[in-house]
Amino acid sequence: MRKFLAALLVLCMVASFATAFAEARTLTLFKGDPGDQPTEDNKIYKLIEEKFGVNFGITFLTGDLDETLGLKIIGKDYPDLFDGGNSADLIIQGGALRNLMEFISPEKTPNIWKHIEPQKARLIEKDENGNDVLYIIPNNGLLEDSPQIVLSVGGPAFFVQKQVLAWADYPEINTLNEYFDLLERFIASNPTDENGTPYIGFAILCEDWRHFCLINPVQHLMGRPNDGEVYICVEPQNYEVTGNDPSEEFKTETFIEKPYAKAYYKKLNEVYQAGLIKSSTFTLSYNDYIADISNGIVLGMFDQTWDFGSGTSALLDAGKYDRTYVALDLVYDPEYVNGVEIEPNYVNGSLPNVRRGFGISVTAEDPEFIISMIEEMLSDEWQIIFNWGIEGEDYYVEDGRLLMTEEQYANTQDAAWKLANKADALFSSAPKKQGYIMNDITLSSGTVIKAGNCWEPGNQPEIVFGLMNDYDKAFLAAYGYQTWADFVEDPIELAPYGEAWQIDYTPVETAHDNFLKVQDVRLPELIMCDPAEFDAKWDAFVEEIKPYCDEFGAYMQEAVIKEAHKVLDNE
Repeated sequence: MRKFLAALLVLCMVASFATAFAEARTLTLFKGDPGDQPTEDNKIYKLIEEKFGVNFGITFLTGDLDETLGLKIIGKDYPDLFDGGNSADLIIQGGALRNLMEFISPEKTPNIWKHIEPQKARLIEKDENGNDVLYIIPNNGLLEDSPQIVLSVGGPAFFVQKQVLAWADYPEINTLNEYFDLLERFIASNPTDENGTPYIGFAILCEDWRHFCLINPVQHLMGRPNDGEVYICVEPQNYEVTGNDPSEEFKTETFIEKPYAKAYYKKLNEVYQAGLIKSSTFTLSYNDYIADISNGIVLGMFDQTWDFGSGTSALLDAGKYDRTYVALDLVYDPEYVNGVEIEPNYVNGSLPNVRRGFGISVTAEDPEFIISMIEEMLSDEWQIIFNWGIEGEDYYVEDGRLLMTEEQYANTQDAAWKLANKADALFSSAPKKQGYIMNDITLSSGTVIKAGNCWEPGNQPEIVFGLMNDYDKAFLAAYGYQTWADFVEDPIELAPYGEAWQIDYTPVETAHDNFLKVQDVRLPELIMCDPAEFDAKWDAFVEEIKPYCDEFGAYMQEAVIKEAHKVLDNE
């Protein structure tokens, strides 16, 4: 019956779309992240081909992102759709992207306009002639008038395997010292897994732009959400900690050379000496890091949930639920920050991913067609397809509610299945609807999906709770929690500057590059050095990096205030 319904839906879609293309054109697409190619018979890409007459030639990142983008700019080797990842500013400054405001307006592209309009003060800039400029349509962060749904932590946190917390009888872990004490006690009692493979107490990913796993924890330990490589002081408690002048608006500073950063790296030096950190962690590739997580041997790390998702999927596929992770919003123990009790604020309110998503290159032959395709992909029907799949095959509807069987939900966690049945390479970079479905939807099949459902299956209560595996149900019950987000504080109101990591660094590119290069070399040295040498090496590190901190920090102070007032002045 389900196969029949699936086939019927496809026929209905093809008939209703009534698109006639003799031969599909190919759009080239670059992703600024590693990834795996979808299968040739991927059903979602086949639907796209039937509707729009296009298929995709997808290139995933291999090697260094900045170097790859630099070579593309020099050689003008541009794809049609360009996702520059964390270095999108390079392709903007390099002249690789079109100004999309030529094709976007409330009248011509109402779906796209609805996506960007709530945050247009952050997204749309002015060129030297005063014209509106938008190079990249943000991939996510806007909730289409929906309240924010926070059932889990999708961003930065200190992570710990569930088995570690279960072994310790489900403790509350709130501070840096509590966290490392727990890891040290567990690994002392359980040095290897069931196969005799030694556990890794704490992994630190350092490869390329993912060195944020090494650099960023300091700001979070100080109780702030992710602003990239600067600490923005907006709370009186933290003025007391840092000694900043509270009269300065959105006081912004580099944190990596500050005494409160020294406390973190000295702690890492201590746990390195205790054997929790392996020296090899500083030279591991991203693939090696994911392999260790997939094998269930990494007990803890600082990262962002999306960054190790393939490792989580591998653990779920293997039924190793106890080796998956809980996100913790740790803060410094008061002893590190003048005795002040820091309140954790890791999770921000909703925001757009400025310069994160697809741009259209200057060499794309038909940018207006591409925009029209993106516009239609933001329709309710296509958003259901991208998120939920094919009715009767990947999900079913009962009394207007979007539901999945256990098998259907298990498929969504299977990496190999997704390569044949999802269009993640496209959809992850494309604009999307998030949060709650605010109005009833009638699909082309006639099925009605009622308001109050969730766009994303991972947020749908019947799935999150009804299809949760027994281990996780018992684990949450042991804490008396309902969701994984209960382990962290509620989201705070988004600052008017957004998140500072989205600010364009290219005006101080050389200082910023040197700022990062010094950290990449010196921080691992500090973590691994003889404890007796740590203070002297720290002082030398501060002296070496300070000129770059001063230049980059001064630029970011000005840029943060500018971005904040761009929003405040338009409210």
